[in-house]
Amino acid sequence: MDPASGGIGFPGRALAVRRAAARFCVLLGWAPLHEVGLPNGRRADILALRPDGGFACIEVKSGVRDFLADQKWPDYRECCDALYFAVDADFPQHLLPPDAGLIVTVDLTAELVREAPAHPLPASRRRGLLLRFALLAASRLAVLEDPGAAAALRTALRAE
Repeated sequence: MDPASGGIGFPGRALAVRRAAARFCVLLGWAPLHEVGLPNGRRADILALRPDGGFACIEVKSGVRDFLADQKWPDYRECCDALYFAVDADFPQHLLPPDAGLIVTVDLTAELVREAPAHPLPASRRRGLLLRFALLAASRLAVLEDPGAAAALRTALRAE
């Protein structure tokens, strides 16, 4: 437990920010997907498909140490139309780059503090990302609907 974060440790704080940011996406009509592997080898905390067909990448930061230790966030820009940071209300916002959007969370609510500058994806990259997004979302849904199939697949893969 971290007393400086109101008694919530690193994993709990990151989870709370991620949940609030994902709920915010849903309220905007965006379809959020957690932990999405990107074509450039990075992994987005949240990749959200927007109603206009664009992608928003949301990088969740649980605290200053998390932000300072992870400087790979610029790589996310090549895989989205808009890049956001999601942080809790205690995060020192002046540390975040001004050329990214900002979502601030409190408990399970979130507020858009700064809109992300648009940098539209090339059509071919968008198509590939859309296919990746759809396959991942559908496979996760299939596992939720039939956990036994996932277990059988894992067993079969170990036997090979």
